[in-house]
Amino acid sequence: MFKYDICVVGGFGHVGLPLAIVFADKGKKVVSLDINEDVMNIIKNGKMPFIEYDAEEILKRVLENGNFSLSLSPDVISESENVVIVIGTPVDEHLNPEFELMKKMMESYKKYFKNGQLIILRSTVYPGTTEMLKRWFKSNDINVDLAFCPERIAEGFAIRELQELPQIVSATSDKGLKRAKRLFQIITKEIVELKPIEAELAKLFTNVWRYIKFACANQFFMIANDHNADFYRIHKAMTYNYPRAKDLPKPGFAAGPCLFKDAMQLAAFNNNNFYLGHSAMLINEGLPNYIVNRLKIKYNLSDKIIGILGMAFKGDVDDKRESLSYKLKKILNFEAKKVLCSDVYIKELEFVSSQELIKNSDIIIIATPHKEYYKIKFPSNKIIIDIWNVTGNGCVI
Repeated sequence: MFKYDICVVGGFGHVGLPLAIVFADKGKKVVSLDINEDVMNIIKNGKMPFIEYDAEEILKRVLENGNFSLSLSPDVISESENVVIVIGTPVDEHLNPEFELMKKMMESYKKYFKNGQLIILRSTVYPGTTEMLKRWFKSNDINVDLAFCPERIAEGFAIRELQELPQIVSATSDKGLKRAKRLFQIITKEIVELKPIEAELAKLFTNVWRYIKFACANQFFMIANDHNADFYRIHKAMTYNYPRAKDLPKPGFAAGPCLFKDAMQLAAFNNNNFYLGHSAMLINEGLPNYIVNRLKIKYNLSDKIIGILGMAFKGDVDDKRESLSYKLKKILNFEAKKVLCSDVYIKELEFVSSQELIKNSDIIIIATPHKEYYKIKFPSNKIIIDIWNVTGNGCVI
């Protein structure tokens, strides 16, 4: 009845592409649907368009054996038994959930959905979205099973985690739940069943819990730093052979396409009564300003060249979405004589090499903990702001 077992809508991206090739590697006929022809051509040539460890070998294998295809045409939705939608709910300039993207996407694909399909929402969505889409399908006389099965991978490690971590599965019907379970049991052993609203909140709670923990570490860092104490020495004392403090993260830029956004979605869902989330946002988003303000106390930045080493939102990936390094750059462009930027994995026209940045900068801020930076021997005459403790020398600004 169907040409493909699975169609992944949004299937060229960080969430959709790893999922598609893992399913294909398990023997399913999978097609990834997206809109960027240039990216499609990169993938067709067996190259990942972004850093995803252990993925390229699998990609080449599933392209060669014919289990994996790519398309720019939504016709493939009609040809697929299971349709996984990797389009979530962003927040707008007022930090409110933006539903229009999902609505427009569903309307544009309406004629391609077929009776009997299993439709799976994969990205983070605003709580209640699954039930809303159930009503949408019914109002358009499309008889499908609808599930929400949130991704929970760490970017860069999706291939491993998709197969090792338990999969949360929810659906708007018993039949849909059984179908979704059978599908994900192909790639992972453990399945956790929830109601759609529970699964939607579980995804948000997971990301926001991490965001709050990072905020705690960053607030502790600021308090220690204000009193000329090295938080990394304190952190080691707190966590060394002491299990009740083991989950305390180290400070650093808490950014990326999910954590901040999901904290604001949860706040909106709870009628903006989410003081922990808003406090976490102020702390994490305020860390670049804090670093610059501390530097201004000690140095005349107007005559200093400042280098930002690392522009990705986290270490060892090439994703700059919502990276706080760019916020730091904007602040320093106003305060400093000149700002130099470098990243191991991101190439932009004005970026310089790590060597050039280190040579020409008076102050070097290690903004992203790429593994390559751990090997650098920084000159003793340079001012190093090492928020991630890459050098192992701690950090007091």
